[in-house]
Amino acid sequence: MRLIDTHSHLFLEEFSTDLPQVIERARDAGVTHIFMPNIDSTTVDAMVAVCKDYKGYCFPMIGLHPTSVNSNYMEELEVVARELKSSKGYVAIGEIGMDLYWDKTFLKEQQFVLDKQIGWALEYNLPVVIHCRDAFDYIYKVLEPYKGCALKGIFHSFTGSAEEAVRMLEFSGFSIGINGVVTFKKSHLPEVLLEIPIERIVLETDSPYLTPVPNRGKRNESANVKDTLKKVAEVYRMSPETVGEITSENALKVFGMLK
Repeated sequence: MRLIDTHSHLFLEEFSTDLPQVIERARDAGVTHIFMPNIDSTTVDAMVAVCKDYKGYCFPMIGLHPTSVNSNYMEELEVVARELKSSKGYVAIGEIGMDLYWDKTFLKEQQFVLDKQIGWALEYNLPVVIHCRDAFDYIYKVLEPYKGCALKGIFHSFTGSAEEAVRMLEFSGFSIGINGVVTFKKSHLPEVLLEIPIERIVLETDSPYLTPVPNRGKRNESANVKDTLKKVAEVYRMSPETVGEITSENALKVFGMLK
């Protein structure tokens, strides 16, 4: 079984006491790569340290998460700009996007920050990893001018409608990230997945969040991507091995690592 976790925050304090065991379980589950999105200036050092300790297995991204966009957003963007100029081996700009679920105070700033980071992705020829919560139309509006250009990336933790999935697929360089939500009892994602070609799907955990069934309620970790895989394979009526291979290839393609 070959699996890739395209979105995992293993550098957070939830993993401070047992990270080696978490990594070992991921390897045992068949996970060959773990991609780690940044949150803001407070998480850069921890993320880079984990990726250094597990070089060639864990891969860092740099970006400013939309929920960290507030009155000091320009200072936070300066950190991202500085990190991009470093030689720390960032493989994507992420996690970026818009989140209007909790608060709409900084809506315009979130739009500006998203657009700015998309510009850097094109400048540095890196993919983007986009977070969207209650903000699909706003994000689409920011992305629309880039349709048809070289921009590529992942629409992370997709929980939208079939119509939104189709609109995202208009961006030919984008894949859709599916995590444990697809296993939830009331999730509509299994029906939506049928509208998405499997060649445009990647798997993720969003650890330590969104733990799939049968471990829902517990801390999530990269090994649990296998549970999401099982559900996705069931939806597409394909073997888990086939889905694992296809989605892994899709992920490596997005991150420019396909050999």
